[in-house]
Amino acid sequence: MGFLVDLIREYGLGIVFLNVFVEQLGAPVPAYPVLVVTGALEGASGARLGWLTALAVAAALLADVIWYQAGKAYGHRVLGRICRISLSPDACIRQTESVYGRWGAKSLLVAKFVPGFASIASALAGVVGTPLRTFVLFDMLGALIWVGSAVFLGSLFASTVESLLDVLTALGKWGLLLLLVAFAVFVARKWWQRHRVIRSLKMPRMSVAELAGLHAQGVRPTVIDVRESILYDRGHIPGARPWQRSQEEGRVAYEALLPREQHAHGMVVYCDCPNEISAARVARQLMRAGFTNVRPLVGGLSAWEAAGFDVEKAGNEAEPAPEAAAASGISETMTPS
Repeated sequence: MGFLVDLIREYGLGIVFLNVFVEQLGAPVPAYPVLVVTGALEGASGARLGWLTALAVAAALLADVIWYQAGKAYGHRVLGRICRISLSPDACIRQTESVYGRWGAKSLLVAKFVPGFASIASALAGVVGTPLRTFVLFDMLGALIWVGSAVFLGSLFASTVESLLDVLTALGKWGLLLLLVAFAVFVARKWWQRHRVIRSLKMPRMSVAELAGLHAQGVRPTVIDVRESILYDRGHIPGARPWQRSQEEGRVAYEALLPREQHAHGMVVYCDCPNEISAARVARQLMRAGFTNVRPLVGGLSAWEAAGFDVEKAGNEAEPAPEAAAASGISETMTPS
């Protein structure tokens, strides 16, 4: 443990840069505690604190620009990959879409204080076309607030942090083991959160091939897009309805789907997050409200596009590619749940 503390004292700036960069890329390696500790160790030197802050902000901005460019280049498909890397609950995409849809680039000012938000918000900014200059401005300010708060806390409680490090150093290998156990518990808790959410939302699902097969037969189930309106407008499955669009947050839009008899061919709900978590949650709400034959779409919009089917934008009337639908060779129909 003493070696580790000496390493932080000697190469703290480089460790902070790497830690912040990796965390902002989505890895479950918390950087805020390291920033606090390093801020405490460097508190005696204003110049070193300035360098620490500048390097940490630069690392965060570099990682966020990478995700911004990925979102701009690859669209919504990149969002699900971030949740898989970060081990954040899959619903983080839906939550980030909601916050960013309401506040836009201003949400980046506090994004780094919310686990799982910063990376997705950066990619989402690229997906929705936020100007790079605007993104960099607000992201840099947000990184400065985040890093500055950690460095300030570290310097403010420098004596307490130093005492804690002395205790861990005195414990030797047991101190190192304690830190490793704490990190393992952190990762395990993240994994368990995801596992618990997935397990709670198990239900029959529909594949893209099945939905395309129904379309090819002229059977049109009601398709509901539960993503935010900013993403719905940029591309959705042809004929899909937006969910809760232009309504107050938290209101359930069942009224727009009444009467229930109009959904004789069932309902298909899709999102664009891993494990269809957001879609499954809405599907369960609909079933509790009395709607039947409701299924989440496996893979969501990303799977639909990957299968070669077209999407339509707001105001367009694009239809799925006929050759893709025909190639599916699927003739199954939905069965009531």
